[in-house]
Order: sequence, then structure tokens, then C-alpha cells
Amino acid sequence: MKSNIIKSLRLTLVLTVLLCVLYPVFIALAGKLSPGKGDGETIIINGKMVGYANIGQKFDQPQYFWGRPSAVDYNAAGSAGSNKGPTNPDYLKQVSNRVDTLLKYHPYLKRKDIPADMVTASGSGLDPDISPAGATIQVRRVAQNRGLAEEQVARLVKQHTEKPLFGPQTVNVLKLNIALDALKK
Repeated sequence: MKSNIIKSLRLTLVLTVLLCVLYPVFIALAGKLSPGKGDGETIIINGKMVGYANIGQKFDQPQYFWGRPSAVDYNAAGSAGSNKGPTNPDYLKQVSNRVDTLLKYHPYLKRKDIPADMVTASGSGLDPDISPAGATIQVRRVAQNRGLAEEQVARLVKQHTEKPLFGPQTVNVLKLNIALDALKK
């Protein structure tokens, strides 16, 4: 029995060093060697930081593209999703309210035309991206509220559609809205 205790203590010590020291150091070094240096991609305009490209931010004015809904109201300190299942009545009401809001501001849409990412929150509640379809359904509203041609705004969406090697195409909402603001200058 004594030898089992010693073996268990050795294994605990080895795993503690491996998982609590070496692994975190490796991850920190990998982050520092990455393009953003592990600090996130900050967006600075005229010497002022306006946001992080990888953290969703709230846009609710009609002249801006709206991002994916957030279960934590875009609070990065409390990043989390919802624990409500897809058949939960409260969750269904929340999604229905989001659909109604989208239809109010986009009367030219039908319910079936609304992409899921525009009415459901992500797992983190801080998704900075929307699908190209989510951006496309907003083009008319944004163009009308800015006095721009729809084709010009649609072209901007296309320019800001990121096509990764793996995974779905996305549009970063903050970068797109910054490009929209730059059009007026």
C-alpha cells in the first residue's frame, strides 16, 4: 500500500508540473509568437482605440450593421452563452422578439429570410462576426439610413467577407462599420 501512495504522489507531482506549469507557459509563448502577440487585435483610429476585432460589440443604430445577439449584453468580463435549450419557452420568446425587431427594421424581409446567427446568441456571447447572409439582409437598411447606394454598401460587405481556409465565411461587424464611417469622409 505504501508503494501505491508514493506512485500516486509522483504521478500527481509530474502532472502538476506538466499541466500547471509547462502547458500554460507553452500556450503563453505560442500566443506571444502569434500575429496579435496574444493581446487581441485592437483597432485604433486617430490615436484612439475603438474596439477589439475579436470581441463582439453592440451596434443598434440603424445606420450601422448589427452583430450577433449577445447572451451577456456584450460584457467581455462575463463571457457566456445561455443555458436555455432550444425548446425552452423563455428562449423561444427571446428569439421571437429578436425576429420581430429585425422585421420591424427590415420590412422587406420574410421570417424565412432571416439567418439564424442574427437571432441566436453565440456560445461566448461575444461573437464579433456575422455570416455574409446576416450582413446582406441589412444592406438596404444601412444604405437608406446613410443615404448611400445599396450597391456601394453591398460591395463593402463583399470586401469585408473573410474567407478562411477552413470554416464558414464571416464578416467582422466592427471592421465593416468602421469602413462604412470612412466612406463619409
